[in-house]
This record gives sequence, structure tokens and C-alpha cells, in this order.
Amino acid sequence: MSETQKPENGGNGADDGNGGNVPAPRAQGPEVIGVRKGMFGAAGGGDTSGYGGLVRTVAMPGATSRPYGSYFDEVADELEGALEEQDLVPGNAIEKTVVDRGELTFHIAREHLVRVARTLRDDPALRFELCTGVSGVHFPGDKGRELHAVYHLRSLTHGRILRLEVSVPDSDPHVPSLVAVYPTNDWHERETYDFFGLIFDGHPALTRIMMPDDWQGFPQRKDYPLGGIPVEYKGAQIPAPDQRRSYS
Repeated sequence: MSETQKPENGGNGADDGNGGNVPAPRAQGPEVIGVRKGMFGAAGGGDTSGYGGLVRTVAMPGATSRPYGSYFDEVADELEGALEEQDLVPGNAIEKTVVDRGELTFHIAREHLVRVARTLRDDPALRFELCTGVSGVHFPGDKGRELHAVYHLRSLTHGRILRLEVSVPDSDPHVPSLVAVYPTNDWHERETYDFFGLIFDGHPALTRIMMPDDWQGFPQRKDYPLGGIPVEYKGAQIPAPDQRRSYS
């Protein structure tokens, strides 16, 4: 590879005309969804980290405007064109497109998730054949879309990666299952359900995979109570988290 060539998937923004990259422009500013106090943002218990006075803003990156840079524009064009061929208005399926930290993310309306994923997998110009899993995220301050499901897709044919993200409210935590499109998601969806309470409609066997069947609640949600039981060691006992002293 010559000095003037760049790998296809190595960009982080638009070309500045001098062989470098500049950040992709923002169509919107960051969406502030909360303020976190302390190191971990825990409330209702003792802060034993020593960072009880730390305050920082929690913000989501806003939508990015074109050009996105790297191969991102080509992927966006191909996806939008493929959806239009299926008589689906791209703006109804893709809520926003974000380029942040060198990653391309399509925020997808949940009712169109399966069609978008199948299109990304099957269209010859896209061919994202592999989904490496789904992760859950909980933002209690992101009102109306507190739960997020994040999918990481990889094209082995074209050597590209992207992310899909779906947001749903705590009160209606349903997301269509992608097991029929990406069978490897079977166990990942079960784990995300187990820890975050996201319900993947159409999953062949959506049961707990880590926690006991009779466990109450979803332990990786940010509003899950610390609580717990004391831990006993030989000659010593560690109190439960909600009974420890606070430094704040």
C-alpha cells in the first residue's frame, strides 16, 4: 500500500482535501439526558469511592450531517436506496445517523428493525453477514427511551463495520428478535433480557441465562437497588453495599 492510500475502513470523518480527516459535522448538538454525581452515579447508598463530589453531564451525540466520511456515505446511500426499493421511506426506518469516535450508528425504529437488518445482510452492496451480538444499555434519564439495544454488524465481504441502535421506554420494553436474521443472536438476546429486561419478541426461548429463574428484577439496570447480603470471610465480615459507610 502506498503512502497516499488509506484502508477502506480506516476513516473517522470527512476528507479535508489535504489527505487528512476532519470530524463529521453535527446536524444537532448533543442531547443532555442527565447529570451524574459521584464516580458511578449510584443513589440511595453509601459512596465508598471517594469521588462523591464529582459531577458530570450525561449526553448522547446528536445526529451527524453529510458528508460522514470514510465508507459511511456509501453504506448510508446503499441502505437508503435498498429500503426505497422495498417501498419503505428511509426516514421512517432510520431515526437518525450518528458518526462518533470513528463509528457509524443507525438509530432504527423498532418496528422496522428486522427489515433493516435483513436488508443489511442480503443486499450485495452491503453484505453485513455477521452480527457479533446485542448489548443492553439503560439510561434512566433518557425519558421515553430509557432502554437501548445496540447491535454490532460486520461485513466480511467488504471489510466494514457498523452499529444499529433501537430505543424503547421502560414501560414498553419490546424489541423484535433478530434470531431469524442472525441466529448467533440467540444467546445474546437471552443475556440482554436477563440483565436489562428487554423483551425480544419472536425469540424461540426467551428465558434467563445467568440469573436464577425466580430472580426478581434486572440487575444491570441503573435503577436496580444495590442491596445485597453481607460477605463473610474467615475472621471478618463485609457489610452489604447499602449498609456501608459513606464518604460524601
